[in-house]
Amino acid sequence: MKKIKLVPLAAVVLAAACGTDVAYKPTAQILPAHVKRLALRPITNKTQQFGLEDKLSLRVRDEFLRDGRYPPVPEPEAQGIVWITISRYILTPVQYDSTQAATAFKLRILVDLQFIDKSTNQILWEEKNLEGALSFPALTLRGGLTEEQAREQIWEVLSHSIVKRVVDGFGSVTGTSERRITGAAPSTAPPAKPETPLKPVIVNPY
Repeated sequence: MKKIKLVPLAAVVLAAACGTDVAYKPTAQILPAHVKRLALRPITNKTQQFGLEDKLSLRVRDEFLRDGRYPPVPEPEAQGIVWITISRYILTPVQYDSTQAATAFKLRILVDLQFIDKSTNQILWEEKNLEGALSFPALTLRGGLTEEQAREQIWEVLSHSIVKRVVDGFGSVTGTSERRITGAAPSTAPPAKPETPLKPVIVNPY
């Protein structure tokens, strides 16, 4: 009578009992082998805030240079193209004083990221809703920030996330869920630009 080997079965049972040993790990979607150089396409800004794309573009370029693996080159010299879209800009008051004046805010900026294979002119992958968020006190309080200062901190977070997603592949960073965005305050409106420059008014104190 032949003896039945139970070792493989026991190993399977043991592996099933240890969830961490058999956890599903998707294969990283790293850059194709033929992509040696990357270009940054001009950022698309879909919000009502002027100039966001310029500040983020500078920070992303600096982050790629700091990383060193894929320094940005002009698009004609690149095999891959990174295309960023600023999709949402949400500034929400989160705290008020006794007079109902806002004393703290939360700023959220969301971007969509696409990677284009230039040889086929196809989008290889897309990461939606990469988020940079910061809660901060109003400038009138100790340690408070202006909206511009808050944005500068968010650019640092987003630029790092963008470079990490491009270079390190799928799962290195993940965009936020659509449900977390739905129902949030709309993008703040930009300050109105006068059609003609206003002349300074000089008041005679005497």
